[in-house]
Amino acid sequence: MFEYKIEGGIPIRGTVKASGNKNSALPCIASSLLTDETVILRNIPDIEDTSVMISILQSLGASVEKIEHHTWKIEAKKIEKTDIPSELSKKIRASILFAGPLVARAGKAVMPPPGGDVIGRRRLDTHFLALQELGARITVDGPFTFTANKLVGADLFLDETSVTATENAVMAAVLAEGRTKITNAASEPHVQDLCNMLVAMGAKISGIGSNILVIDGVKKLHGVDFSIGPDFMEIGSYIGLAAATKGSITITGVRAEDMRPLRVAFGKLGITWTIEGDTLTVAVGQEMKVNTDLGGMIPKIDDSPWPGFPPDLTSIMTVVATQVEGTVLIFEKMFESRMFFVDKLISMGARITLCDPHRAVVSGPSTLHGDNLVSPDVRAGMAMVIAAMAAHGESTISNIYQIERGYEHLVEKLQSLGAHIKRVEIS
Repeated sequence: MFEYKIEGGIPIRGTVKASGNKNSALPCIASSLLTDETVILRNIPDIEDTSVMISILQSLGASVEKIEHHTWKIEAKKIEKTDIPSELSKKIRASILFAGPLVARAGKAVMPPPGGDVIGRRRLDTHFLALQELGARITVDGPFTFTANKLVGADLFLDETSVTATENAVMAAVLAEGRTKITNAASEPHVQDLCNMLVAMGAKISGIGSNILVIDGVKKLHGVDFSIGPDFMEIGSYIGLAAATKGSITITGVRAEDMRPLRVAFGKLGITWTIEGDTLTVAVGQEMKVNTDLGGMIPKIDDSPWPGFPPDLTSIMTVVATQVEGTVLIFEKMFESRMFFVDKLISMGARITLCDPHRAVVSGPSTLHGDNLVSPDVRAGMAMVIAAMAAHGESTISNIYQIERGYEHLVEKLQSLGAHIKRVEIS
């Protein structure tokens, strides 16, 4: 086991390249099962979550080869097994993304309940309802079992705008007989990446980028050479790090249209950036002051389905707000346990009032002090890294497995920016 040792109070400066989008990589890896031809996936981040997804592919009989840095060659000529190993399924919530492709291609999928971050109740009902309407039979007594003799297109209305349920429904529908219409579909950039990959494989999908997707099923998909987009969650995290440490950063490989919701939210804290081509720059010396609403009212940073502000970044914004002059309300609507990490920020000196499981009032700027921290999930873990780097003194962060599930080569990247961080083995 390992932990981070961080000496805080040092502004970061330098340039990093954006990693590939973790949340694009996971469904795109799963979708490689939809064809018996060669799939080449580029810009896949080197993180624990993608490693687990690759291991699941191999356990099902797919041939997987890393042909160059961030590039994988996948061939699922024959699906030898339809049971996902328990030890792999429990490591990652995205294991549920194999349900749609396996049922569509092999007629069966068996898996234990998926693992992943513990950030509140994360229902799977939307996945089950969508696959059932497409013709799958599902049992949940013991391992989840999905079976289907044939999938048939349907008019689906998702009961929540779930990213992974949308992805599962799309992957099942592309090989279903007839037309499928998905209303209240998620439209995040990673959902768009998956849909664009499937189209490049021969799928017929319209409405990509909207909340209504229409899929006309085809009999067969072919191979593809596809590159996923940049990880705007990682980009937003590094923007927050630069702001909280009063430093500067240049990030290359950025897709400007992904940054629009983030610009609105960071702008409420007086933080902005410039983008030229695919290069984003956060300059040093920003005012870092809360921009109040009309009449001097306290502003709110809240999450919502795309193109709203992404819930994965509310933890990051909470930490950044502790270093900004003024008061802001952080309203995380989706997960009732995501904000519970703020007690550690309070112990570091942050002035935060947790109103309920979803809302926190943050007043800044606060002087933070180093502390011993435990990462509860990917994003709160990164938020703790940012807090430790903004704090005076040394901090220790344990359970860093959770952080490294979602952030590629984090220590190396931070060290290249001047951070005093070490990854040390726990004796």
